[in-house]
Amino acid sequence: MSDWLIYSVGFLAQLLFSSRLVVQWITSEKSKRVVTPTLFWTLSLVASFLLFVYGYLRDDFAIMLGQSLTYFIYIRNLQLQNQWKSIPSILRYVLLFMPLFVGIFYFNNNRIDVNIFFKNEDIPIWLLSLGIVSQTIFTLRFVYQWVYSEKRKDSSLPTGFWALSLIGSLLILSYAICRRDPVLFVGHVLGAMIYSRNLIIGRAELKTEQIKTQAQPL
Repeated sequence: MSDWLIYSVGFLAQLLFSSRLVVQWITSEKSKRVVTPTLFWTLSLVASFLLFVYGYLRDDFAIMLGQSLTYFIYIRNLQLQNQWKSIPSILRYVLLFMPLFVGIFYFNNNRIDVNIFFKNEDIPIWLLSLGIVSQTIFTLRFVYQWVYSEKRKDSSLPTGFWALSLIGSLLILSYAICRRDPVLFVGHVLGAMIYSRNLIIGRAELKTEQIKTQAQPL
């Protein structure tokens, strides 16, 4: 497959990821608090699948690992927002089983090879380790968000989510520079700015709540 087509898949995925952040950021700015619109999770789900495919086409295990771990968390958040059932049944089954179908297809066609992913001459072991650590930290933000939301029975994005997002994003930026990957670089430059802004909004929201609590009569 030609490089331009591979990069097109990657840039489309990052465009969708960036779009979800812009939607969430604008919604939060209007509400003066951190909010999570349903469109955030819908775009996340589609973008995650596309970036998984991009990672495979680039023989980049770090990218594939990150998307594999978050894919079903996006689906769970749509369920918590009571929006998952609003998606047509056929499309829901496609989204649920597509990653499995992709894995089976490539395995049966001898396209999944441990040597390709872990002994890629373009990615030395130290760089692969940086990529895996970066993606793991970046992914933990959604594990944290998922546990937090399950306890509250409501899909939300707490301050810890944005802190982990910023740390992971900066690490992935370092990986992207070393890997010379324009897709990851462009996506995470914008992401880092929005994560920082959400931290500021969340802090301001917390201060406002503290002031209201202190102002309440005993």
